[in-house]
This record gives sequence, structure tokens and C-alpha cells, in this order.
Amino acid sequence: MKTTETPAPVPAESGTPVAKIDAAPRRPVRGSREGSVLNVFSHGILVVWAIMVVMPLVWAVMTSFKDDSSIFGSPWSLPDHLHFENWARAWTDANMSDYFLNTVLVVGGSLVGTLVLGSMAAYVLARFDFPGNRFIYFLFIGGMSFPIMLALVPLFYVVNNMGLLNTIHGLILVYIAYSLPFTVFFLTAFFRTLPTSVAEAAFVDGASHTRTFFQIMLPMAKPGLISVGIFNFLGQWNQYMLPTVLNTDPDKHVLTQGLVQLAVSQGYKGDWSGLFAGLVMAMLPVLAAYVVFQRQVVQGLTAGALK
Repeated sequence: MKTTETPAPVPAESGTPVAKIDAAPRRPVRGSREGSVLNVFSHGILVVWAIMVVMPLVWAVMTSFKDDSSIFGSPWSLPDHLHFENWARAWTDANMSDYFLNTVLVVGGSLVGTLVLGSMAAYVLARFDFPGNRFIYFLFIGGMSFPIMLALVPLFYVVNNMGLLNTIHGLILVYIAYSLPFTVFFLTAFFRTLPTSVAEAAFVDGASHTRTFFQIMLPMAKPGLISVGIFNFLGQWNQYMLPTVLNTDPDKHVLTQGLVQLAVSQGYKGDWSGLFAGLVMAMLPVLAAYVVFQRQVVQGLTAGALK
């Protein structure tokens, strides 16, 4: 059996200092202590912010199951029993069902149109170089900074001259135009992060530009589409100014107009329990959409920073 011998230590030459090993424990790094304090402080701020955001939502849901006397008599207490008739009254008597259906039609149509047109424009601006590329891109960015209040009067006359006033499809077209600048800005940066080798391989295999976009590049951009779709959904679902100006027909009101009409039409006899029930009805689809797609939203927001 072959054994290995440990070499003997070589004595240091005369005049050569021998390094000594310091066995004393190291002192804790000051930066780690400061980092832990900053971490506790930031988490405390997040907890306070979460309480400020969640508590009004919980209070609104809890109030929607109370009667009017309990709302004013004990606003912070739990309901003695669940008054589901508040929701039924708001859904039927206040026409919240019609407002909800109109909102679904308007937001659904405008969301699909915004994502399709916005992704096509963003893909061309991100992948192709042509004269005027940057000019068109900056026009979309300029549309983000244009106040919608300044466009209400000319927009009213344009929609009226086109015969689209007080129509669902007219409101859909306006929502699409309103949401396109942010959608193009967001998706252009996202398409630039996607690998070009996949598209080049598709072109080599004989795929056209249309097939490459819809079957290859668009599925790869799914996180970005979901993220910008959530943002557009929030903005379009809660939109009040545009439908107020362009949609004055009571039979075609959306949820935001219906809630205002419910609050104003009561006069001095307020149906506060029904109003809170209608408010929660308008709020639940937005919360449900974010809870379902929250992981995709985070992936879409961080994908642009990773390449």
C-alpha cells in the first residue's frame, strides 16, 4: 500500500519574517448592522402602507352587508347578520346589472383591440428600422403626456360627426385610442428584450412576418401582454370622464356612471347599504383580475430589466 508522507515544514531563512496567523475573531461589519436596520424600517413602511390600502377595502365589503342604521350607529363593528338583500337591491333596482354588462362589453372590446393593435405597432417599432421610426415612437410617447381634459371638446365633436355618440362601439374606439400610447411604449421596450435568433430561425424556415409575429413572437411576449393588459383594464374599468362626455344615454351607462347616478338620485333619502354593495360589485372584478394574474404582472415588469 502506497502511503503519502506529509512534507516537513521548511524553516524560514534568516532575516525573513514569518507570517503569524491572527486567530482573534473578526469584528462584525458595520454595514450589515445598518442594512438590517434599513430592512426593518422598509418592512415597517410596507406594513403600514398595506394596512392603509387593505383597511378601506375590508371596511367597504363589511359595510355592504349592513343596514343603514348599523352603518351610522356602529360603523366599525361587524354586521349583526349578513344583509344579502343589499346586493340584490343594488343589482336589480339600481340597474347595476345593465351597467355591469355595458362595462364588460366596452372594456372587453377595447382591451382586445388595444392589445392587438398596440402589440403590432410595438413589434414594428422595436424590430424594424425605417425612416420615421423614432418620430412615430416619440409621437406615442407624446400621447401619454397629453391631458385628456384638453381633448374632450374636440373629441366630442369628432365622435358626434362620425355618428358614434352614445354608442358602445364608439366608446370602445375612444378607449382604444386613449390606451394605445402607454401600450406601445410598454411593449416596444419589452419586444426589444426578446431574442432575435428565434425570429431569424423562423424566417429561414420560410415563415412570413405575419406568422412569425402571431405564432412565435407574440406568445413569447405573454408576460408583457398580461402586465400591460392589467394596467389598461384598471384604467378602462375605472374610467369616468370619457363615458360621461361621450355616453349620455342612461341605457348605455357604464358602472362608474351608474354608481354616481345611484348616489345622486337618492337625494336626502340615501340607500347607503345599496350604494356600498354597488361599490363592491364594481371593485371585485379588478381585485379578482389582479389576484389571478399577479405573478404574470411581476414577471412582465421585471422582464424588461433582464436581458
